[in-house]
Amino acid sequence: MFTGIIEEIGKIKRIQKATEAIVLTIDAKTVLEDVNLGDSISVNGVCLTVTAYSQNEFTVDVMPETIKASTLQLLTVGSRVNLERAMAANGRFGGHFVSGHVDGIGTIVSKTRKGNAFYYEIQVDPELREFMMLKGSVSVDGTSLTIFDVSNQSFTISLIPHTVLHTVVGDKQRGDKVNIECDMLAKYMHQMMTNKSTPGASNRSGNMKDLLQQHGFTN
Repeated sequence: MFTGIIEEIGKIKRIQKATEAIVLTIDAKTVLEDVNLGDSISVNGVCLTVTAYSQNEFTVDVMPETIKASTLQLLTVGSRVNLERAMAANGRFGGHFVSGHVDGIGTIVSKTRKGNAFYYEIQVDPELREFMMLKGSVSVDGTSLTIFDVSNQSFTISLIPHTVLHTVVGDKQRGDKVNIECDMLAKYMHQMMTNKSTPGASNRSGNMKDLLQQHGFTN
């Protein structure tokens, strides 16, 4: 579990490609301060397991499904990546619940600046768009951000200069791809309201929407 508050920007040092998988070695510092084998580190929003590490680098395996579902397939040696350690139980919670399980890939369709704010409009597939709401949360390349605006096929985020400087989202330009993870709470609520993919749903007399209506919470 992560919070979407990026701790540092790492750099891809080596990429070892197999038939359907890759092994990444990443230069880092902050996320290695208390690292252990088997720890989880978010790399551009993707939860990966540390398989080896030294004082200034760590290695992770990327499975075929993760390669297909994320922008990790586009990384090259020298690419900058957002890094965040898994959330500590006694730590601050500055962002929102981020699982590190990417829901899809978005495409930046515009980037503009107004005053000290940088606006990014990101196009996503319809199945992701339904989880976007005004002032809701979204993870973009692992960065916890607030949705500034929504349209039929896209949503817009606004970045302050600090976020632009200290995350790789600030590097992105029109046409670039980014990892998208929709708000976890919105996904759970959607599943309960629709009964989609809910274990045992076929044995229930009604879904969550019916239950809420029955008790007067919705019309």
